Amino acid sequence: MKKIVGVSLGSSKRNHRVLCHILGQKMMIERVGTDGNLDEAIAILSRLDGKVDAFGIGGIDLYIHAGGKRYFLRDGRKMANAVKKTPIVDGSGLKNTLERKVVKYLHNSDLLPLNNRKVLLVCAVDRFGMAEEMYNFGAKVVLGDLIFGLGIPIPIHSLEGLDRLVRLLAPLVGFLPTKYLYPSGSGNKVPSEKAQKYYHWAEIIAGDFHYIKRHMPERMDGKIVVTNTVTASDIDILKQRGIAKLITTTPEFNGRSFGTNVMEALMVALLDKPTEQITPTDYLALIDRLGFEPRVLNFTKQNQKDSLTALGGTI
Repeated sequence: MKKIVGVSLGSSKRNHRVLCHILGQKMMIERVGTDGNLDEAIAILSRLDGKVDAFGIGGIDLYIHAGGKRYFLRDGRKMANAVKKTPIVDGSGLKNTLERKVVKYLHNSDLLPLNNRKVLLVCAVDRFGMAEEMYNFGAKVVLGDLIFGLGIPIPIHSLEGLDRLVRLLAPLVGFLPTKYLYPSGSGNKVPSEKAQKYYHWAEIIAGDFHYIKRHMPERMDGKIVVTNTVTASDIDILKQRGIAKLITTTPEFNGRSFGTNVMEALMVALLDKPTEQITPTDYLALIDRLGFEPRVLNFTKQNQKDSLTALGGTI
């Protein structure tokens, strides 16, 4: 049996474990959160090193890209350095392949036509593939990296602008503790009104769910959310706030979608080759073999039914 473990700086309330068969192999897939405790995450990685087939790390990336360079993030490097034997990935390889493929599939199948649609992508620096494809299909995209990542209420309107920003800030940002960059702990900040205005503007809210949830307004009527990891509780919250449709880029296992870091670790274990030798072509070929498709949940009829029930009516 192959064992896949995602170690996240995120909340332990989102922990999940499944046993399943994939391509004829028995798999154990587990996500373990540490509520923002970096030392605990490092201890788990050290303890399981060599005892599992692949690690994914969540709540932090290993590095960010800009101008053809890689800038390591301090806490991501600390987590990676704790592992000596087991392959370890952060999901970036899958974000640049699966998420591109998902956006193309959604647009070309008319499940989510993007031409002239207003999109808020809450953080594009770790979802460059998704951002690029949305621009390619003619969406009007606001990139929220400054707004949601650094609390600076300035939108970015182009990939060129994002690239310039990252090249300017990455050397400094790379040394910051994760708690200043990512809402990874169990607590939540008070939603920012300056951030919320971009939710009201957009038709489609896309990107990491932790960023989406952190500043989400009370009402999201008619909005479409495109994200990765959601729990049953997250789905209930989105339905209550009136969203029309939820699309998750990673598949469902026992009612829950795992993050891209865990899914990439799963694919690394199946490919059974050194991570530095795995190419985007390898990932895309395996995605096709696995038959991964986005999960699409349409809540429009359910929300209408709930509204009528509250008024004493029925459908």
